[in-house]
Amino acid sequence: MQYRFLSTVGNWFIPLFLLAVFLHGTYKRVPLFDTFVEGAREGFFLAIKLLPYVVGIYVAVEIFRGSGSMEFLFAPIQSLLEFLGLPGDILPLMVVRLMSGAAALGLTSDLLDKFGPDSFAGRLASTLDGCTDTVLYIMALYFASVGIKDPRYSLPVGIAAALSGFVASVIICKMVFS
Repeated sequence: MQYRFLSTVGNWFIPLFLLAVFLHGTYKRVPLFDTFVEGAREGFFLAIKLLPYVVGIYVAVEIFRGSGSMEFLFAPIQSLLEFLGLPGDILPLMVVRLMSGAAALGLTSDLLDKFGPDSFAGRLASTLDGCTDTVLYIMALYFASVGIKDPRYSLPVGIAAALSGFVASVIICKMVFS
């Protein structure tokens, strides 16, 4: 009963929201079609402007992953994680998640194939992937879109936020699934 109600609300939320925006724009006498076309035009040119940054991040992550450098650099730390009772294979996901969501999703998929979705490693990988964001990708994308050249403290704060998400994921998964 409750699932059906939530499903119905979820299915109708976006169409009703769009209807509310349309009605509000009509009430305020905003030229809706012209405004929509203007926004679409700006979005298109922004996407073209950002494409080199997005491609650069994807290429860098895949080179790092495909060259074997990631496994070589993480081998000592993976042993420490395994000593602490965590799957050592989770470390590459933690690092790659900072750079690329698509690459992190690929690593999560590999972990799910290797350990299974109901294993502790699978649940931890899914939680890590869902509770953190791609710090470097977001910085490149959003800062490039508005022309910021000096990010100041954004990188350290973003990495600290990601680390807190990683730690929280481990603690919560240990509490819930162990």
